[in-house]
Amino acid sequence: MTSAAVAGNLAVNRFRFLDTRPGPMIHPVPVVLESNGIRLEPLTEGHHDELIAAATDGRLWELWFTAVPTPETARDFIRYALKGLEAGNMLPWVVRELSGGRIIGTTRYHDIVATIDRVEIGYTFYAKSWQRTHVNTTCKLLLLTHAFEQLHCKVVGLRTDNFNFASQRAIEALGAKRDGVLRHHQARKDGTVRDSVMYSILEHEWPDVKRHLGARLTRHQNGSGTSLSGPPKKQ
Repeated sequence: MTSAAVAGNLAVNRFRFLDTRPGPMIHPVPVVLESNGIRLEPLTEGHHDELIAAATDGRLWELWFTAVPTPETARDFIRYALKGLEAGNMLPWVVRELSGGRIIGTTRYHDIVATIDRVEIGYTFYAKSWQRTHVNTTCKLLLLTHAFEQLHCKVVGLRTDNFNFASQRAIEALGAKRDGVLRHHQARKDGTVRDSVMYSILEHEWPDVKRHLGARLTRHQNGSGTSLSGPPKKQ
């Protein structure tokens, strides 16, 4: 057998190995998720104005290390998400607060790698008046429950800018493990390049993380001054 033939057989066998799976791959599709007065609804272009209103509460785009769109770039933000949905590597939602019926933010699965049963959670922002309430914990519980219990993911990743210290604390408070830092990893909206702090939750860690998030919601309900079914109380 010639060296070229040997190389060809090795390539064929390698791809056969990569394509061999013991079971079906994850297949994320648009779905409505709801709990604790919060509903995650599949993002559409029709959410444009409400998404701008949410970002305007606190002028969230002024944080230079975030990906929050300005009113002028919100349309592109939505179209990018929907393009990712069409390509199969994103699954975006808006966050609706049910007592008032308002859109208060957005979140999504991204960097979906079906062949290894992996999704990441990101592109998340909430109106300032709903930050530091039960909303983020509720959303993460919904997304993680769907990922691990309906999609049967093996791992869920999260990432953030190395200068977004508040986001790092919030991710760590969920119970995610810090995997490390990817240097010079991703362009920011202003054209500079960030380091990305990477986190993950593995399938076998999910039961403890789920218990932890449930306890956090109970503490919100019992002692934080924040209702799980209504708007945040004035401080």
